Amino acid sequence: MSIHFYEPRNGHGLPHDPFNAIVGPRPIGWISSLSQDGVRNLAPYSFFNAFNYIPPIVGFASIGAKDTLRNVQDTGEFVWNLATRPLAEAMNASCAAVAPEVDEFALAGLTAVPSRLVKAPRVAESPVAFECKVTQIVQLQRTDGETVPTWLVLGEVVGVHIAQETLKDGVYDTAAAGHILRGGGPADYFSIGPEQLFQMHRPR
Repeated sequence: MSIHFYEPRNGHGLPHDPFNAIVGPRPIGWISSLSQDGVRNLAPYSFFNAFNYIPPIVGFASIGAKDTLRNVQDTGEFVWNLATRPLAEAMNASCAAVAPEVDEFALAGLTAVPSRLVKAPRVAESPVAFECKVTQIVQLQRTDGETVPTWLVLGEVVGVHIAQETLKDGVYDTAAAGHILRGGGPADYFSIGPEQLFQMHRPR
């Protein structure tokens, strides 16, 4: 096969950077937080994932020192909310570049409801939410040690909210929950459903 090779430091030589498209689609880090002054914030992050099982640890990367980063630095708490196909437009609305005093819950027409263990609210319309307490905030760096303006926020999941309708015989049904994922293009998203499901058991 013919291979296109490039060194990222020299540019990719393509019409659009393929990195995000290759490492994807990715789950969306729809993060709600609360400022020290009590202002609610809600923003989606395209670099998000789970990193540990016991205890459960999730993380998202803030490219630039955004409101969410400042809030979690100040309070040590955040909530991850599952973005689903019915909530796609609201999720997209919450990523608008607005002033810190703007409440993205109101901007996106969403309902903020109290969490149980953290002060940051969760999205009532989302079928799943993880209440998280920050464990580490790491500024990323290059191979030469120079820091880049991106911060990885890791948090331990201390509380989980799951809509009963997403549980089938006690098992969470990912395919039926309507997850959406971030693609690599400037406006690309993916949805998943039962038609994408296949199973493989680990070798014994």
